Amino acid sequence: MGFKQAAVLAPVSFFLGVLFICFNVDHRLLWGEITEDVINDGFQFYTTFFNAPPAIKALLHGMVGVGLIGLISKLHKWNESAIFFDGSSLAVYVFGVAVYLTVIIQALRTIVDPVKDVDTREDQVMAMRVLSAGNIIVTACLALILLLQAGQEWALRTEARAIADWDAEQRKKATTVTAEKKDQ
Repeated sequence: MGFKQAAVLAPVSFFLGVLFICFNVDHRLLWGEITEDVINDGFQFYTTFFNAPPAIKALLHGMVGVGLIGLISKLHKWNESAIFFDGSSLAVYVFGVAVYLTVIIQALRTIVDPVKDVDTREDQVMAMRVLSAGNIIVTACLALILLLQAGQEWALRTEARAIADWDAEQRKKATTVTAEKKDQ
């Protein structure tokens, strides 16, 4: 694995880990029975997440940048594999970042810092459910990126094996033709 590949896989895997932690709260909000305990757990978890120290937020946003730079640098090669696999990965990554910026951050703000006399508790609960759905969408995007990167590696290995087989066959034919000419 090269540096560019690691610059893509490390942030994607990191964020899948973070979202897996969030999934402990998200699955109860989306598919479980909404009770007061579930709502309070969600408020407590996301308030802690939102009020994290600046170093944690810098790490998260830095990893977003590393993934973006990694995908752009892989796309810079500009061959068929890069265009299809890396271009698709970049599009999915940008979509995931857009969901983060437009849905997740706004929902976090509604949950943690509601607008006085505008956001009710029902609005906060709905924002928490929207946040959970956004997390699931971003998780699906990151899983798709992993699949695309694995597909690219499989395609490159299959192509290299086919080229090696073809070269071996050509050498065998050349050796056979040379041996026949010597016999004449």
